Amino acid sequence: MQQTKLSTYNNYPFNPGGNPVKRVLWFYVNAMFLKTSLLPINGFKLFLLRLFGAKVGKGVIIKPGVNVKYPWHLTVGDYTWLGENVWVDCLVPVTIGNNVCVSQGALLLTGNHNYKKTSFDLITKEIVLEDGVWIGACAIVNPGVVAASHAVLTTGSVANKNLDAYSIYQGNPAIKIRSRIIA
Repeated sequence: MQQTKLSTYNNYPFNPGGNPVKRVLWFYVNAMFLKTSLLPINGFKLFLLRLFGAKVGKGVIIKPGVNVKYPWHLTVGDYTWLGENVWVDCLVPVTIGNNVCVSQGALLLTGNHNYKKTSFDLITKEIVLEDGVWIGACAIVNPGVVAASHAVLTTGSVANKNLDAYSIYQGNPAIKIRSRIIA
């Protein structure tokens, strides 16, 4: 029976982009200004994200404790909210549309590992949250998921597959429980 051997791990062909100095600098900027609750100044956070290559629309709200892995892979539309302690693990592109709410403690995960290989290889896939999507508190969006227009992933749910437009998903794994009707 084969066993996992992390000593053979190699994340090739993954390339996070940005040069090594930029990645190290972002690590500290992210820790000091985004992940902290001590600096609640939204405009400064948006400035830093843009400075490091994120494409961020107008009216975006970044709450305290947000963690962004590599901002040069992040696109955020207009009037979108990222709640307290949201983690955007953008190893590869994460696209968040207009009027999206990603509630506190939610995880947007673009990377995972191949548990079938002894070398535990890295697997990455993009995430897309289309306009009007709501990701509930402590919910998880896994690599490769597209949440179509105005889909909802309820609190604590786990999306492993695409979410249909105007649909509400719940559970682990998340399943469609009903349609979303906006009055």
